[in-house]
Amino acid sequence: MKRKSLLIILTLVLTVGLALAGCGAKEGKAPEQTPNNENPPTTNEPAPETPSVKKGGEFRLNLHSEPPTLDPGQAQDNTSGTVLDAIYEGLVNVDEEGKIHPGVAEKWDVSEDGLNITFHLNKNAKWSNGDPVTAHDFEYAWKKVLDPKTEPAPPYAYQLYYLKNAENYNLVDNNPNHIDDPNQVGVKAADDYTLEVTLENPTPYFIGLTSFYTYYPLHSSTKDNEKWAAEASTIISNGPFKIASWQHNNSIELVPNENYHDKDKVNLDKVKFVMIDADATELSMYQTGQLDYAGGPTGAVPTDQIPSLQQSLPDEMKIQPYASVYNYIFNNKAEPFDNANIRKAFAMAIDRKNIVEKVTLGGQVPAYGWVAPGLLGAEKTFREEHSESDYFKEDYEEAKALLQKGMEEKGYTKLPEITLIHNQSDGHKKIAQAIADMWKQNLGVEVKIEQQEWGVFLKNRTNGNYQVARSGWGADYNDPMTMLDMWMTGNGNNDTFFSNAEYDNLLKETRTMTDPKARMENFAKAEKILIQDNMALMPIYYYTNVRLVKPYVKGVYIDYKGNIHFNNAYLDK
Repeated sequence: MKRKSLLIILTLVLTVGLALAGCGAKEGKAPEQTPNNENPPTTNEPAPETPSVKKGGEFRLNLHSEPPTLDPGQAQDNTSGTVLDAIYEGLVNVDEEGKIHPGVAEKWDVSEDGLNITFHLNKNAKWSNGDPVTAHDFEYAWKKVLDPKTEPAPPYAYQLYYLKNAENYNLVDNNPNHIDDPNQVGVKAADDYTLEVTLENPTPYFIGLTSFYTYYPLHSSTKDNEKWAAEASTIISNGPFKIASWQHNNSIELVPNENYHDKDKVNLDKVKFVMIDADATELSMYQTGQLDYAGGPTGAVPTDQIPSLQQSLPDEMKIQPYASVYNYIFNNKAEPFDNANIRKAFAMAIDRKNIVEKVTLGGQVPAYGWVAPGLLGAEKTFREEHSESDYFKEDYEEAKALLQKGMEEKGYTKLPEITLIHNQSDGHKKIAQAIADMWKQNLGVEVKIEQQEWGVFLKNRTNGNYQVARSGWGADYNDPMTMLDMWMTGNGNNDTFFSNAEYDNLLKETRTMTDPKARMENFAKAEKILIQDNMALMPIYYYTNVRLVKPYVKGVYIDYKGNIHFNNAYLDK
């Protein structure tokens, strides 16, 4: 499909009408729009009744690899998140139409100034062992994420900085405003079923954000067992499903949580995740009836098979854009990528159009910016209001000149040996090889490629044990902040180790602003610093979800962030 046409579709699919986490849309249908300065559509009414469905059956799909963690406070990846979203529930849920509905909270009150929110919990909400889910479970979980003594440091702690004093409690080093008292953090259980939240600034999308896994509650038993999230037998959860078995590096099986307060809407008898890291094997299992679903977000369809599958299985093959960027990150603290001109040279020396048309084959769009299409701006989408076209262009001669300039600045006569790491996937391998070939042809640089197991890869990337690494990032809520604040100094997800005071100050200022246009102007300035001025990372393309779904699978959908939802799915066979 031509680039212009696809961008139009991308905007229609992804321009969701709320600024919140977990929002999704049916294919070909976009939720109603809500201006960025207004509260998202919410309701204290129960979600609509599900049409007549068939009960029972087992839904089978691929998880691709072992989840690095099933602790909601430690998770930072789609593999872990897919399981967590099935076995846990936050204060609210977001339905397929993108509206907020009660989760553990049956209703909530927001003060006139937007700074105080009181959540009233459903007294029928239970943990999988039958214990009641209380406001104390939320307060404990949120403060544990923010506790500077928590090890390892939760990567998404910054996602809770909307709470009063949260940032100053969490950040210790070089923070003159650090506070030691967790009781000053803006979350408090007034009683077992009332959670009081105080925000630093009015945040229209905060209620929806509580559907994100970092905001999930934790059972009190986790206080006495540091390894509680490592085995099925010690995971007590509160969502529609619970873990029945976990054969590490092999499979995970979920069964309905009989204590879930809305258990009548859970239709499946079982959800089984296999862990197959070979795309061809996953496709074969789908074709032979061993899987009901193949492809993203937790698996992959072989890229070279996509064109033929579109012809042979037109009713089962789905391709859907979503708000996410495929990119390579540079370690800004490691040679030779501690030099901005060298980073710019590498980013300018690849052919993104060639990659999406000849390697990935899934309708992806070349990316030259960081904020994904579809995320809301002041009146339109951010990308419509702030073009990425001026940030940089692919120019091989300019790339060579920048490389030479960077080498002179570093005092190099020859570049150090460079290694590119990526996690296990046939698709990632093909992209890495294509890009390494382009760097060799266009820059004369040899780059070694190293494939690593998912957990090892994440650890190396987080700890800075790399020079160039494959990465991807999707929106957690519908606002450009979800993609920009991760690169602030010291952020738990900032694996580039990029640090820029002007960038940090722009985003800190934006958190206090309510004028939509002024907010978007600040975001645009920050993105320019990130990409045009520093090239802290290398955007490659905007994702699409490519998947195969059996015709009898009903009620499974991919939201605008690319996450899969199957909690109310059923099998019509």
